[in-house]
Amino acid sequence: MATTRLEEFRSETRAWLDENCPDSIRGPGNVPGGGKKVPITDPDARRWLDLCAEKGYTVPMWTKEHGGAGLSKDEYLILLEEMRRIKARSPVQGMGIGLIGPTLVEFGTDDQKQRHLPRIARGEVRWCQGYSEPNAGSDLASLQTRAVADGDNFIINGQKIWTSGADHSDWMFCLVRTDPDVPKHEGISLLLLDMNQSGVTTRPIRLISGDSPFCETFFDDALARRDDLVGQLNRGWSIGKRLLQHERSGMTILMGGAAKPASDENPFLNLIKIYGADDALIKQAVAHEMRDRAYRLTQRRIVEESEDGQTPGPQTSIMELVTAELEKEDANVKALICGFQGLGWEGNGFTDGEIAACRHYFSIKRRSIARGSNEVQKNIIAKRVLGLPD
Repeated sequence: MATTRLEEFRSETRAWLDENCPDSIRGPGNVPGGGKKVPITDPDARRWLDLCAEKGYTVPMWTKEHGGAGLSKDEYLILLEEMRRIKARSPVQGMGIGLIGPTLVEFGTDDQKQRHLPRIARGEVRWCQGYSEPNAGSDLASLQTRAVADGDNFIINGQKIWTSGADHSDWMFCLVRTDPDVPKHEGISLLLLDMNQSGVTTRPIRLISGDSPFCETFFDDALARRDDLVGQLNRGWSIGKRLLQHERSGMTILMGGAAKPASDENPFLNLIKIYGADDALIKQAVAHEMRDRAYRLTQRRIVEESEDGQTPGPQTSIMELVTAELEKEDANVKALICGFQGLGWEGNGFTDGEIAACRHYFSIKRRSIARGSNEVQKNIIAKRVLGLPD
């Protein structure tokens, strides 16, 4: 009976995708991040997002009440298979779907779920993460941004740094210190706050690559609602760590965002045809693609073996460490294939693609420290996965 039901679901899903997914959305391309500050200018991308949101396919395993489709794990895997069959891109991506959304599903109040989750599912709000500070990076529990309760609000003062996409975001989930007189891990709370207020200022950080994916964020008597405290007061550290597990698992890639359309063609093949490559470099490119595909198969296995598709625990640091190394390796192999043409910063001697690839090569170096440094991930793996002594 169950098999018949899943076969019917596959047939219905395949028919819906074939009818509704625009041709321009099938294959590589940009995935919108949602929100009000960066409008979607591509009409096909806009239509695809709206259709998927109506169907619940932006967050397939969330309940229908919260904007999802209420799919089981088996149905979700079928949806992924059918999307990859036609090389369909995900309709929306971002920290709302991948990070704070799953955290609210797990820890949020009914009111928080009703106010925030449907808007995330529809791509109406873009979120950013307020964790790191100038003196609290890898040692995040040393954070000093303060939040003081005042009636129905918290008043926030302090600074965050490396806040990805803060200048384009509508809301932030933010770790703040709400009790400075207890051990540092015990006086931290997780708040949600509206970025569109006079007490919040963002300033992009210009990197060597020329782009500004990160920002400094300043709070000067910024306000967060008391009912946007996630979990208990002064008990936000464990919730903040759980949120990072959602980020590091790689399941955010599967669940709405950066999913690669299926392809049997090595992504380096076109570059090799244009620029050429010796046998050693070809072998390096093939080896990287094998590792990348093994990684994606592991992602799939994580979903298949998880309890109702839930994100696992500290094992997620393994996925984050591998992801960082694969992304840097990908950029390095592409640069080696392009040779001198891969060094183009500007000028008529280089194509737009070559210039973009060069800047990406410099930009991706940040992955060794982004989302928790590689050293932090290795420590977590050693202590909490392998059980090694300090």
